Amino acid sequence: MEYSKKMLIVIAPENFRDEELFEPLGILEESGIEYEVISTDKGRFRGMLGGYATATETISGILQLLEGGKGMKHYGGLMIVGGSGSKDYLWGNKNLYEIVRQFDEAKMPIGAICLSPVVLARAGVIPGRHATVWPDKEAVREMEKHKAVYDDKPVVSDGRFITANGPAAAAEFGKRMAEAFLGEVIYTD
Repeated sequence: MEYSKKMLIVIAPENFRDEELFEPLGILEESGIEYEVISTDKGRFRGMLGGYATATETISGILQLLEGGKGMKHYGGLMIVGGSGSKDYLWGNKNLYEIVRQFDEAKMPIGAICLSPVVLARAGVIPGRHATVWPDKEAVREMEKHKAVYDDKPVVSDGRFITANGPAAAAEFGKRMAEAFLGEVIYTD
């Protein structure tokens, strides 16, 4: 069965973490969930381990669609992939913060893995919520600075928010994102 809405997936234009994209994508596909990959630019981008993914739209292009009131009906969830490129390209992306806020206002599932939970923290959507992040001192400090409750676990679900700490957690992260998208499970660890 396929669903009319898509999971919106954000990657960095270089050095996204391959497993954190491809493992969840496999789970989404098995679940019949369509997705759209976006980045700071359109094009074919290389992951940290040499895999390639194609972004069909830009973050700013999606924001314009959402602000025009036409886009949100096309999406059922938001997933932000990690990797070292996340810090370089996504942590400071104000347009991405606004997309995160719009998905939050629409009460949709939002997930981020590895270094990308910092985007959720900086967007201001997880103060007081339990979350995890790659155990990098700067990343943990950013989470705590923005009032997220840091849990040193592989995957943390707090309502609609799902965070994971890195590649080893990619399959479980993908499973929880698919379940949240389908409305099958919303829970807190």
